[in-house]
Amino acid sequence: MADSSAPRPTVLVTGAGGRTGNIVYNKLKERSEQFITRGLVRTEESKQKIGGGDGVYIGDIRDQNHLVPAVQGIDALIILTSAVPKMKPGFDPSKGGRPEFYYEDGLYPEQVDWIGQKNQIDTAKAAGVKHIVLVGSMGGTNPNHPLNSLGNGNILVWKRKSERYLADSGVPYTIIRPGGLQDKDGGVRELIVGKDDELLQTDTKSIPRADVAEVCVQALQYEETKFKALDLASKPEGTGTPTKDFKSLFSQVTARF
Repeated sequence: MADSSAPRPTVLVTGAGGRTGNIVYNKLKERSEQFITRGLVRTEESKQKIGGGDGVYIGDIRDQNHLVPAVQGIDALIILTSAVPKMKPGFDPSKGGRPEFYYEDGLYPEQVDWIGQKNQIDTAKAAGVKHIVLVGSMGGTNPNHPLNSLGNGNILVWKRKSERYLADSGVPYTIIRPGGLQDKDGGVRELIVGKDDELLQTDTKSIPRADVAEVCVQALQYEETKFKALDLASKPEGTGTPTKDFKSLFSQVTARF
C-alpha cells in the first residue's frame, strides 16, 4: 500500500497543449489523488483549450525567465515540447511527388528541441526537481534519417543533443523515445522497449500516443526508470498481451542513453 499520508508530488507537463502532452496532462489530472498537476502552454488559446485554471502556465520555452514560475516547487517535469513541421501550401497529391515542409520562423528544432529543452532542464534543475521525463524520438542514431531533411530542420539531431544534455545533467532522468505516433486507443496493446533504434529494423516500430502518455505517467512511479533511456513501440492490436505491469516493462530497460 502506498503511504496515503505522503505528500502528492507536483508534476509539470510542458507542451501540455500538444497532441501527446495533452493526453499526459489529462491522465495526471484524472489521478488527482496521486499527483498535483501543472501544465505549460505557449498561448492563452492553448490554456483555454486544455481547461484553463491556476495550474496552467503560459510561457515561451525559448526564454528561461518564462519558465521560472512554472517550475517553482515541482517534484517532476515531463517534457513534451517539440518543433512541428508544417506542409507548404499548394501540394497536389494527384501530381505525385512529395510535399515540402517548413518550420515557422523562430520555431526551428534548434530553437525548440535544443534551446527550449535545455532551458527547461536548467530551470528545473535550479528549482530542485527530482525527476525529468523527456519524450524524444527514435531515429536519432542515424544522422541521415529522413525526418532530419524536413524543412532542413535536423530535428532528430537537436532532439538527441538535448537528450544527451539531460543525461549529463545529474538530475534523475527517463528518456522515452517512441516510434511512429498513432492517434489510436491506448491500453490495448503489448508495449515493447528497446535501445539504439534496433526496433526500427523490425515490423513493430509504432505506438499510440495514449500509450506513450501512460508510460510517461508510470515512469514517475518506479525507481527502475531513473537514469534510463528506452525506445518504445507496440505490437499490433490483437497480438500479444496488453501491457499492465509497467514495473516489469521498465525492468527490461538497461541502457542509460
